[in-house]
Amino acid sequence: MKNSNTNAYIALVMVSFFWGTTYLASSVGVRHMHGLMLAGLRQTAAGIILISFFLLKGYRLPDKIVLSRLFIIGVMMLCLSNGLITWAMQYIPSGLCAIIVATVPIWITIFSYFMVQRTRLSPLLIVGMLVGLLGVAGIFYNYLSSLMNPAFRLGIFLTFIACISWAIGSVLTARWALKVNFLYGAGFQMLFSGIVMLITVSLMGYSFHLSAMNLQLWESLLYLIFVGSIVGYSSYVFALNNLPTSLASVYAYINPIVAVILGWLILKEQLNWTTALSCLVTLAGVYIVNVSVNKNKRKYEHSN
Repeated sequence: MKNSNTNAYIALVMVSFFWGTTYLASSVGVRHMHGLMLAGLRQTAAGIILISFFLLKGYRLPDKIVLSRLFIIGVMMLCLSNGLITWAMQYIPSGLCAIIVATVPIWITIFSYFMVQRTRLSPLLIVGMLVGLLGVAGIFYNYLSSLMNPAFRLGIFLTFIACISWAIGSVLTARWALKVNFLYGAGFQMLFSGIVMLITVSLMGYSFHLSAMNLQLWESLLYLIFVGSIVGYSSYVFALNNLPTSLASVYAYINPIVAVILGWLILKEQLNWTTALSCLVTLAGVYIVNVSVNKNKRKYEHSN
């Protein structure tokens, strides 16, 4: 048990850091390829690797109902979330994108209220939401002039749609509680979402040519496949199954900080005191929301 907990903490450290670095990798990749194409290739390849691993271990294919639900969740969480986030980084800084994505727990709380059970909207929960959104507003203060740029506005719009999609997908995952190994199911989600993204971007008029792949693009794609999808997601699932949910969610507070610092150091993205303070305010709001949600869960469990 002690060894399992130690490994879970190591997995949590890995996902906290490495998922933060994927913003940098994606931002580099979209300089050479459309974001949906990059995300589509990433998820398809990672999905094939994971599914092949479990099939070789003797796993059977899930039934049609489970596969259809994995398809829906995959499209919501990876196509309309990861895909749109990668696309958005063609137009907005990776650090800004990561900070907006940090508000996902707030969106999950909102959609859980309407789709799962109407948990009590405590004053602490409302304060947390307002603080988180205030932090995001503070970040936008630095980008007021950029908001005049249609491409920048598109990037922001895509990121918010991605946050909402991830939240809905997360709620559906909890609601359906599919009887399938988490990583095996994730493999199908990755494969389905990757195929949908590749078809979509092809219909948009973009094509993929292996000869056009340069060293930077290869490095970005391989990093996203193996470190972002396979190692990162495996670590997250392991941590989630061996640590309390409230502790496993710590990664959400570290990812944006890693992304902002790497964007500033390597990509020369904007970082000043207003951005740094707004980032901390956003994360504080998300923390308050998580604390409130966990309190409500404990009260609900005790009352039943």
